[in-house]
Amino acid sequence: MVKFKIRKKDKVVVIAGRDRGKTGEVLKIYPGKRTALVGKVNIVTKHKKRTQTAPGGLQKMEAPVDYSNIMLLCPKCEKPIRPKLEKLQTGETMRSCRKCGETIL
Repeated sequence: MVKFKIRKKDKVVVIAGRDRGKTGEVLKIYPGKRTALVGKVNIVTKHKKRTQTAPGGLQKMEAPVDYSNIMLLCPKCEKPIRPKLEKLQTGETMRSCRKCGETIL
């Protein structure tokens, strides 16, 4: 299993594709497919069948974005970064910004 440096509820920016430059929050990570679901990015139209509780028709929803097409946004300097992993004395691993040195929770 691949370990990602981007986690749920992180702010990310899309760096390639149709939605390049858009920012959003990571809603879900799919490690097996190497994709992430980002809010308000990669909006697609799905045809939904009518059910007893919901009407059918066209529904707009987010589709997963490939992991290689997103970068983490630093909360302090607001720039896209590749986080640096630092080991603490307690054994924990913390992510930090390579540009400004800010730790990312």
